[in-house]
Amino acid sequence: MPDFIRAFRTDEQYVSRFANVRWSEPRSERLAAFNKEWQAKLDSQPFESLSQDAKIDWLLVRNQLALSRSRQDLEQRRLAEMAPLLPFRKSLQDLEWARRRLETCDPKTSADAIATIPDQIKKVRERIEKGRKPDAKPDDADIIKVTPQLALRTAGAVDGLVGTMSEWAAYHEQYKPDFAWWVRQPREQAERAMREYAKFLRETVAGVKGEAEDPLVGDPIGKESLLGDLAFEMIGYSPEEMIRIAEKEFVWCETEMKRASAQMGSGEDWKAALAKVKQDYVPPGGQDEFVKVEARKSIAFLKEHDLVTIPPLCEESWRIEMLSQDAQKSLPFAVYGGQHIGVSYPTETMPHDDKLMSMRGNNRHFTHIVVPHELIPGHHLQGYCAERFHEYRDSFSTPFLVEGWALYWEMRLWDLYWGQTPEDRIGMLFWRMHRCARIIVSLKFHLGEMSPKEMIDFLVDQVGHERFGATSEVRRYIGGSYSPLYQCGYMIGGLQLRSLYKDLVESKKMTDKQFNDTVLTYGPIPVDFIRAGMTNAPLARDSKAAWKFAGE
Repeated sequence: MPDFIRAFRTDEQYVSRFANVRWSEPRSERLAAFNKEWQAKLDSQPFESLSQDAKIDWLLVRNQLALSRSRQDLEQRRLAEMAPLLPFRKSLQDLEWARRRLETCDPKTSADAIATIPDQIKKVRERIEKGRKPDAKPDDADIIKVTPQLALRTAGAVDGLVGTMSEWAAYHEQYKPDFAWWVRQPREQAERAMREYAKFLRETVAGVKGEAEDPLVGDPIGKESLLGDLAFEMIGYSPEEMIRIAEKEFVWCETEMKRASAQMGSGEDWKAALAKVKQDYVPPGGQDEFVKVEARKSIAFLKEHDLVTIPPLCEESWRIEMLSQDAQKSLPFAVYGGQHIGVSYPTETMPHDDKLMSMRGNNRHFTHIVVPHELIPGHHLQGYCAERFHEYRDSFSTPFLVEGWALYWEMRLWDLYWGQTPEDRIGMLFWRMHRCARIIVSLKFHLGEMSPKEMIDFLVDQVGHERFGATSEVRRYIGGSYSPLYQCGYMIGGLQLRSLYKDLVESKKMTDKQFNDTVLTYGPIPVDFIRAGMTNAPLARDSKAAWKFAGE
């Protein structure tokens, strides 16, 4: 199966690179053909005679193919919504597809097609403008109603089409003498009209102008697509059930917050205690030194308790990078960047209020648990092992293991009194509440039940975030660069690993170190498959998620 997966990944990359004209029918058709071809190859494998490890590999490919079908369905639904706004899409894509298929280009015919684009854009803009008027009637066939989400998505598609046209033209202009004579002038006019159209959609319709006060606009995927992603992750809960799990964990966090708050002298007013904790920040210029000391403390703690193997090279080979002001717009807290921890802290050019919010949001007690989360035993150790064990599984990477592993360690360190003071415990609880909140706000967003503004308000009012940090977080959640379930992966994956820990360690079948070292050998795959491997649970071709790990 490792060789089967390597062949699958290689073919998938070849097809993806060849068919990377997004929002085009030929791309969808080629991906569907690839999916069908590899599904047949997978079905021909003798599943029943495979080893347990190979059965896991077989099911990983099965789930990957199913996820690909689900995401193509979503793309087709989104393309259907954009179609009235992109009357020129297919003619441009046909030119590029003809080039990819090595068909001869007729410059005059191409120029004829491109020359119609400005007029097509003019007409569709008029219909959109009519649709924006207060007295516009929804059933009027001469108007188009465009939501901010649809406008922003379409603006991105138009930008992509400009790139497609430029790539197509650059190929021909260099060596076809009559190509530029026919095509250059209509192409320049078309490109100018398309860029103005994308700006109109982005700034006028969606209200996104690249300014600090811009509204946050995301593109929810809906329940049907969420269920497809959950099937890939082998999560046997619905989105609504996951929200209820998060709410239950949130209540536990609040109870512990009140306990720590009382120890600080703030009674049950945990938000007042949290405000005190946030004021205990490192002076400007000292955050990198503080992170270094915390990292060494956590490594010593792990060794003292004999919790996990830390290879000397892994311990040696990490560093610190300070994040820029621009990076902190979407990364307001520390982040792992591949052999380094990226540290957020105010830069000289930040507005004064943002500086203070950044220092409060990266105070000593928050950072006390963030450092082991990002470095050792968290992402740095995890990444080190992932490149050495089952490395061919990296294409199946899931946040439910990647982030779940780090969150599991937050839970274990809590149990082992890594937070020795009430201030440190409040710092740990803040992040745990934050993981609960991520599930609630991100799923409700994709279910269409919460707006970006409501997401920010929830993080500020219910968790105690600074508004700068909350806004940066939400901008990342809805930006489309992450899996829609990514924010759920932390707490849900942590609960999965904690449940497996109870089954194998608390029952005395394994030691802490044996358990943690073994989990790291499976690669970044769904935790349910790691459970199947470690417990030798029966697996079948039609195995589906059924594990109830949240304490029902």
